[in-house]
Amino acid sequence: MFEEAQLYSPVTTDEDGNVTVHLVEGHPGENDAEYRRRRNEIAAASLAWHPGQPVPRIAYTETEHDVWRTVCEHLGPLHEQYACRAFNDAVAALDLPRDRVPQLDEVSAGLQRLTGFSYVPAPGIVPLEEFYGSLADGLFHSTQYLRHHAAPLYTPEPDILHEVMGHGNLLADPQVAEVNRLAGAAARRVTTPEALQVVADVFWFTVEFGVLHEAGSLKAYGAGILSSYGEIEEFGAMEIRPIDFAAMATIDYDITHYQPVLFAAESFDHMVDAVGGFFAACDDETPARLGVRPKAS
Repeated sequence: MFEEAQLYSPVTTDEDGNVTVHLVEGHPGENDAEYRRRRNEIAAASLAWHPGQPVPRIAYTETEHDVWRTVCEHLGPLHEQYACRAFNDAVAALDLPRDRVPQLDEVSAGLQRLTGFSYVPAPGIVPLEEFYGSLADGLFHSTQYLRHHAAPLYTPEPDILHEVMGHGNLLADPQVAEVNRLAGAAARRVTTPEALQVVADVFWFTVEFGVLHEAGSLKAYGAGILSSYGEIEEFGAMEIRPIDFAAMATIDYDITHYQPVLFAAESFDHMVDAVGGFFAACDDETPARLGVRPKAS
């Protein structure tokens, strides 16, 4: 099963103000009362935050720090082997701690210095228009919880490891940061659900699951691949197609499994130009131009 399935557990607040994270069925922490309590606590901190306030700091436990360390130890060598050069250069420039979970304000401080991006907390899923639109302002909505300690190399939902180790390191590269801003501007510019979904679909196959050719090898630049221990070793065996935005916008894909089809740029520069150019030109007519059929009402 795909480690970063993008299946955020729903978060609710009852009439007494109690916050509950409803873990998806089969979640490694489903039957762990302490883990569930901890998830509720962290979600409540994110929900209590409002723009303009300092980002809440989480007092991570030694168990949580150990999960972060374990994933860093396993992914580090894989990044050197499978990640594109720009990603590894950005990892070195951002220089996140590998022995402990970084606070979101620490990530923001590093990104502000490099590309002007900042992180803000999210208890779980963020509406498409808000998540993508905020990228135009250099803001990335990030969860603050960690996956269950019993399975540190697996998560059925995006946690802070995915948000920071994948997206955060990518956002430390100025050109990738600009592609994200252009995606955000596109999300703000379009006015139809169909056009917004095209932005999300192209983002999925590029910023989340993009690959490219570099020095004669296939390398990954997508955050979903680079933050997943399982996915990063499998992506080279998938069906690799050239960048095709019409296919990205119309192909059926299952976010709960490894992606069987990936789209490769000819180079890092080609990715920046092609993907950035697509987002820069995206408008309400884009779905029709790509052959996206309107959904039946």
